[in-house]
Amino acid sequence: MEGRRTAPRSSVARQVFTLQLVVVGALVVIATALAYVDARASLLSDARTRAVDIAQTVADSPAVVRALRTPDPMTRIQPFAEQVRRDTGTDFVVVMGLDRTRYSHPNPALLGKPFIGDLGGAPDGEVFTQEATGTLGPSMRSVVPVVDDDRVVALVSVGITLDKVSEAVWERVARLAVVAVGLLALGTAGAWLINRRLRRQTHGMGEQEITRMYEFYDAMLHAVREGLVLLDTDGRLQLANDEAVRLLGLPADWRDRTPAELGVPASLAGVLGDGRERDDEIHLVDDRVLLVSQGPATWDGRVLGSVVTLRDHTELTEVSGRLDTVQQLTDTLRAQTHEAANQLHTVVSLIELGRPEEAVGFATSQARAAQGLADRVHGVGEEPVLAAILLGKTGVASERGVELSIAEGSAVEGLPLEAGEIVTVVGNLLDNAFDAVAEQPERRVVLRIEADARWFALDVSDNGPGLDAEAAERAFERGWSTKPGESGVGRGLGLALVAQVVRRHGGTIEAGRSSMGGAVFSVRIGDEP
Repeated sequence: MEGRRTAPRSSVARQVFTLQLVVVGALVVIATALAYVDARASLLSDARTRAVDIAQTVADSPAVVRALRTPDPMTRIQPFAEQVRRDTGTDFVVVMGLDRTRYSHPNPALLGKPFIGDLGGAPDGEVFTQEATGTLGPSMRSVVPVVDDDRVVALVSVGITLDKVSEAVWERVARLAVVAVGLLALGTAGAWLINRRLRRQTHGMGEQEITRMYEFYDAMLHAVREGLVLLDTDGRLQLANDEAVRLLGLPADWRDRTPAELGVPASLAGVLGDGRERDDEIHLVDDRVLLVSQGPATWDGRVLGSVVTLRDHTELTEVSGRLDTVQQLTDTLRAQTHEAANQLHTVVSLIELGRPEEAVGFATSQARAAQGLADRVHGVGEEPVLAAILLGKTGVASERGVELSIAEGSAVEGLPLEAGEIVTVVGNLLDNAFDAVAEQPERRVVLRIEADARWFALDVSDNGPGLDAEAAERAFERGWSTKPGESGVGRGLGLALVAQVVRRHGGTIEAGRSSMGGAVFSVRIGDEP
């Protein structure tokens, strides 16, 4: 089936270029037209003023007044008027009587004939100007009176044809047109440069493509379940989808700010935007466990910044902790089953050898030891999750040669924490203690716990090397560990998870030196009774 044909697209850059050319061309045409109108009005005004000035000069000339007193004024006035016309560059200088009889004219054939045109108030001593059509064609003319002994004795009309005005206008417009063409060329060059830059920035796409791409990308960013963050080369946030805002707890004005300025925990803020590639690193943010991956954002070989993806790993971490506890409990039960089988074989063998007293004594001692283990675990309380984790950790301690004991006075009458949180706190603190005593000749760990529905107090002590002041201060940071050579995404995570649970409930956790010479970790949550 044929695909639907689409009309050839026009890029945004080309549309902007065309629009700029139209605008620049229109501005040049409008400016030229306005310049023409202004130049014509200015030259007509100049022509009117010039005609009046020349006419008044001729009217005030003593030679003209004397000639008018003679019987034949035309003989003297005609040469004088023509000389003035040639000297001033006007088209006609006509001196006439009050009866309109011409005493001078550029065309000698018209001498002695009536003047054609309106005289206005000139016969009454006023200055009159107008655009009129006479024997020489349309002209800008003025008519002024000639006064002798306070009487108007004649009139002088000076005219400049409109053809000459038009020539002057077009000369001025031609100069403006040269400037306008230069401006048009400059505007075209500027529009082309803008078009070239805009084409690079929009990658030659049309407005519909840009709109569609924005809509699709925006919908995708809001729909994905992973947090997505884009940082520029200066480490400032330029993009963050809804999930990233939620996971990082970003404020509304997060754009163009660094993670540190936005209150992101220092361990994660130092990672975001540092340019290093990372794959599923675990970080703690408030009460969440995040998997953080980071890579460079590049385009045409240029590094634009960093792309960071965030995945909420909190529930999986809690489930994983419970699974580890169950696995440890299963391993312990399997080991105890194997040990019980060996003990049963031993009892049977002693009976077969005819030594029943020794068989009874051996069975009794093993039963007493098993009962002692059960009593120690169940003596703390009837909480099944706590009992399970203690039983499992007791087996782990036994396998690792660690003497795990529960301090006198431990009692649990309820728990203010969820089952997963109990696994996280107790399990990680005991694992940390087992690791701390691993290199000691005698390995001892003591757990003391008091809890009810509103109060939780836990102390885990060991006889390991202990912690100095700096180590005790940093013990709950993500990534901190005393184990040499430890690496991987879960490095130094256990104590940080414990601290996260404690902070979630508004409690406290401290690290110090135990009475056995090692370290002691103390957790307090809730209201002490």
